Amino acid sequence: MDGSKISAVVEEFPSGIDPATEEEYVEQSKLLEEFTKIPNFDKAWTFKSDSGDSVVTFSISQANLLANKKRKYTLSAHISNGNDDSEVNFKWTPFPVEMIGVSTIVPSPAGSKFLAVRNPENDSPVQLEIWSAGQLEKEFHIPQSVHGSIYTDGWFEGISWNSNETYIAYIAEEPSPSKPTFTLSGYQKGCSTDKDSTNWKGQGDFKEEWGEAYAGKRQPALFVINIDSGEVKHVKIIEHSLSLGQVVWAPSIGEHQYLVFVGWSPEPRKLGMIYCYNRPCALYAVKAPEFGSEVNEHKLKDEAKEDFPIYNLTQNISSAFSPRFSPDGKSLVFLSAHSSVNTGAHCATNSLHRIDWPRDEKLSFSENIVDVVPVVHWAEDDLFPGLYSHGLLANPWFSDGHTIIITTIWRSRSAIVSIDILSGEVSCVSPDHTDYSWNVLALDGDNVIAVRSGPVTIPGLKYGFLIETETKDVVWNWVDVLNPMFNCSTKARTLLSHILFSILKIPVKDVSNCVTKGASEPFEAIFVSPFSKGNELKPLIVNLHGGPHSTSTSSFSKSLAFLAAVGFNLLIVNYRGSLGFGEDALQSLPGKIGSQDVNDVLAALDHIIDQGLANPAKVAVLGGSHGGFLTTHLIGQAPDRFVAAAARNPVCNLALMVGTSDIPDWCYVECYGREGKNYFTEAPSAEHLIHLYNMSPIRHVSNVKTPTIFLLGAKDLRVPFSNGLQFARALKEKGVDTKVIMFPDDKHPIDRPQSDFESFLNICVWFKKYLK
Repeated sequence: MDGSKISAVVEEFPSGIDPATEEEYVEQSKLLEEFTKIPNFDKAWTFKSDSGDSVVTFSISQANLLANKKRKYTLSAHISNGNDDSEVNFKWTPFPVEMIGVSTIVPSPAGSKFLAVRNPENDSPVQLEIWSAGQLEKEFHIPQSVHGSIYTDGWFEGISWNSNETYIAYIAEEPSPSKPTFTLSGYQKGCSTDKDSTNWKGQGDFKEEWGEAYAGKRQPALFVINIDSGEVKHVKIIEHSLSLGQVVWAPSIGEHQYLVFVGWSPEPRKLGMIYCYNRPCALYAVKAPEFGSEVNEHKLKDEAKEDFPIYNLTQNISSAFSPRFSPDGKSLVFLSAHSSVNTGAHCATNSLHRIDWPRDEKLSFSENIVDVVPVVHWAEDDLFPGLYSHGLLANPWFSDGHTIIITTIWRSRSAIVSIDILSGEVSCVSPDHTDYSWNVLALDGDNVIAVRSGPVTIPGLKYGFLIETETKDVVWNWVDVLNPMFNCSTKARTLLSHILFSILKIPVKDVSNCVTKGASEPFEAIFVSPFSKGNELKPLIVNLHGGPHSTSTSSFSKSLAFLAAVGFNLLIVNYRGSLGFGEDALQSLPGKIGSQDVNDVLAALDHIIDQGLANPAKVAVLGGSHGGFLTTHLIGQAPDRFVAAAARNPVCNLALMVGTSDIPDWCYVECYGREGKNYFTEAPSAEHLIHLYNMSPIRHVSNVKTPTIFLLGAKDLRVPFSNGLQFARALKEKGVDTKVIMFPDDKHPIDRPQSDFESFLNICVWFKKYLK
């Protein structure tokens, strides 16, 4: 979006601030800054030191408001056990180490080295650094003619050391394709790379991209570097069109080494990838390239005579990702989103599978894929509701070699479970009698390093031991780990200490329309409120997640904790269609958006009002993406229920979105149900457009009288800003108090530090203005 268009929007929605509101901004911004400073645990790795003790290194990120970036740093500790299972000691290093300009770090298998990746912000070379204890061992500068930036986004990302730490395989952007050259005389033959004042570069053919978050990114391809010589090889494969990711080294088969990776086909075209697990993908294997003994530093070496043949390892399943080999090399396990691919829902209940890895001279797979954890359709009495995880730890294995650990969504909380890949047995590792959320960071042998948090409970490190009982039941003992990371301000900690939360079960109001048992079961909402003996009820914010196939878990949220700290109660609704409740409940929503999900939100609101927990005259609603879809639907369908509203990049007009979004198929599936997968077309008929319009919030805009603030990202490819802007203009046209904030450099999440800060500061002030 260019500057002139942004200026026009600013003039259209002027942002004059009266003195009282300005004072509110000043006061609340000071508190919000305290919450913004709270860091996040991103990853952790454990190693054995020379003394035999374990060493854990944490990768931590923290918002840097002035730089408008995330500051990344590492912090390490030696772990020693006390006299019994109730004691563990973490001896922390005095200071963290900031990773300035580092995109990611990847330790070697033995933990004696680590790779640091520095991706350029321009056409400069990619920098790879090999560090060992106390020094930089190697540094390689890989020019753009070899490959572009290395993928570190967590989806296409794949960086893997081989077992003897001599080679590293990784996924990076293919080199830039040549572009036509023009001079004053016209087209210049040969597409010269030289540029001077007498010529200019054309654009060449349009290339499809993977949508939101991947604009400007080139095809992800596979490379291997010899860290002794610096020689880089591009592992070109027969199926050139595949986008590759998540590469890992496979155990040797005879004398040959193989690489296993995930491949996504662009057929019929590339649609939005991020947050979308309904894109078909498979596991492939390719023979690792061979390197000569000569030193040929930084030069790209292709296998010139022929491309590398590849083997599809998962032909009988429509989705396979996050491959991991067992410690003995006999089993390859992977996650699958085949339920999502087959139904068209962008995210659904996952499954876990196993392949027996061949050990003879030939790579062949005659055995079927083994289902370890199948899709769970319905779980009774809060039992295991299915697997909802988007990836496995780099090393998820317990010492028995056949049990993995994973974090999954379990209704409205995150939980840690162990899975025996031989028997398929699933056991809960984190406490199952709590409403808190748990997330595993790493294993220390058979012990677990994890984070526990609540919506308004600052994350805390936990260390878990398995203890023996007389009944031989599996029991985990969890102890607190004192750490220097979460020393937030006294004011913020004091405010949060008076706030409680609980997970409520909300009965479905009308079960007659429920086709399956799972769809008729109660859904859940998280209620956040200060502990108070007074009769006055604080204003309530109804918070709605996007997706719609996502979940608001009971984990710490800085933005929601801030809103609770300034004096709002929160009702965080996981309407039917959310992850974590079984496949039947999830699949009950497609085809019914704008009705079933809207009714579930109103049912949750009625539930707490009936219990005397909310004042019906002081309710606001907040949501982003599909949560913004629900927000704008609610203020149109129930115009007397909400005093104020806030919508972040909302879906307001599906008939408009279907022609502008990177996921037009989403519009069809959510509006038509499973059949929408077959109806989807790049040229919607008039009948389709009418149906999409009728299921949209814009249909009810004439009813809206709720003052609403819109927060829009100008570079959003998922729900282009035109959706929210059209709705805001319609509200302004009919005299509804409306405010629009446009973030010119933000995408769908609006999560850059300054933008996130400004968003929730404005939401807070807007709600305080109308919920006095």
